[in-house]
Amino acid sequence: MTLEEVAKLAGTSRSTVSRVINDDPKVSDEVRTRVKRIIADTGYRPNASARNLAGKSTQVISLLVPRSPVETFNDPFYSLLLKGLSSVCNDRDYGLMLLMLDKSDPHMQHRLLNTHNTDGFILGLSLVNNNPFIPYLTERNIPFVSIGRHPYYTRINYVDVDNIGAAAEAVHHMIKLGLRRIATITFSLQVTAGADRREGYLRALTEAGITPDPELIVEGGFSSLQGYEAMRRLLPFRPEGVFVASDTMAVGAYRAIYEAGLRVPDDISVVGFDDNEQASHLVPALTTVRQPIAELGAVAAEILLDVISEEASQPVQQVLPCALVVRRSCGTPVSNIQMDGKSRVEVGVYLPGQLDTDLTLAFFSASHNEKCCRLI
Repeated sequence: MTLEEVAKLAGTSRSTVSRVINDDPKVSDEVRTRVKRIIADTGYRPNASARNLAGKSTQVISLLVPRSPVETFNDPFYSLLLKGLSSVCNDRDYGLMLLMLDKSDPHMQHRLLNTHNTDGFILGLSLVNNNPFIPYLTERNIPFVSIGRHPYYTRINYVDVDNIGAAAEAVHHMIKLGLRRIATITFSLQVTAGADRREGYLRALTEAGITPDPELIVEGGFSSLQGYEAMRRLLPFRPEGVFVASDTMAVGAYRAIYEAGLRVPDDISVVGFDDNEQASHLVPALTTVRQPIAELGAVAAEILLDVISEEASQPVQQVLPCALVVRRSCGTPVSNIQMDGKSRVEVGVYLPGQLDTDLTLAFFSASHNEKCCRLI
């Protein structure tokens, strides 16, 4: 339902409907009542363009997270994402509203449809299936940017990282260390990033001539508890290493490994994804893929505000680089690192006498076209 369609049903002009939406006193009571009835009957949601016709804007954008408040605030990803979003909003004099809508809530979509006090949306998760938000926002020309691409809606604004390539690089790293039975604990496969990271895992195994074993692929979710439970399911199949699709789940995986009387990396190597604050505090410190989460938020906000102000032609789609941060959870000596992948690799050099969690005392990086690395 568009502004023009509401105007046609109400037998009035587009500008009159816009004035009703913005409570302009110059509209007669009879016309106002008729237009509001049409809006209520059709479920039309006024977008930012309709408000701007009358010179009004809320100067607010919304981060929409289809997860419960407990899940949201327990996930370090969102604190970093909000940091990036809020920095841009502050610089451009915009407010930021956080909408946490539990997927199990049957009224979730209804609450979204009745959120009128925002100029546009940042979609905090790209849900693969049963995503009510993208079609609704697209049909009504409501400005939005997705954190993560979508496999079917290819003409939307989004910012993402190369989840497939980064996951493949992480698994290739374990393969180069001689590991063959490599398991994975996937992110939720209802999220595009989860499906992409599994695809990267499978790609790396296939490229190395290793046949993927379905017993070594377990779907996790978002939390450390889900990582713990998934790791317990994997242990009977004796993996030599495990690629965990988020650092938060890797915390739970460590716990399951230690409870089984095993050690990281002596018995099982572990590689994560995110490089959140937990990664360097684990013992041993976690080798992981660093994704620029705060930058994801900042770029998404810039794109959305440019779209709202009509400074950007749509769709705007950006993919940010990742880096493999090598620490101690694979037991990797520096001499074993080969710089032949597409991702940037950062190698934390272990200094004798220091705690395993402090591996950034001597640090260097190399790009994929460098054939060797030297620490001077």
